[in-house]
Amino acid sequence: MSLASLDHILKFFGGAEPTADELKDIVNETVLLVLARATAADTNIKHLEVESVREIIKKNTGEDVSAKEVRMASHSGIFDSDPLERHLDRVANKIDIHDRVMIANALAEVILVDERVTGREVRFFNMVAEALDLTPANIAGLMVTH
Repeated sequence: MSLASLDHILKFFGGAEPTADELKDIVNETVLLVLARATAADTNIKHLEVESVREIIKKNTGEDVSAKEVRMASHSGIFDSDPLERHLDRVANKIDIHDRVMIANALAEVILVDERVTGREVRFFNMVAEALDLTPANIAGLMVTH
């Protein structure tokens, strides 16, 4: 099954309670959605950004996605009724801190790929981090251990 089909996240957003196995797929699909949306955050989707998204998804999830799938996800109508922020907030309540930090770090990597950071990209990153309930310490990798 293709990540770009977003089957697991659509099922979750529809109200279904995910199983432990489905949570991994929800994380992977969330990574795709967030990173694909990042390519459009500065209104100029560049080939370099799309290719970087593909590489970062592969590195973080082990999944292969095509450039077409990234472009489709960046314009997905999934957020027509509810904004991305609201969905991330719901996902954040189900996935662990390490996955949430991974998503934020992957997003930062995509934003930095073209060596130019816009105000829109910074606002997008901050919105994602806040929706995922991440603190600056979390993003910096400072986790309390006992």
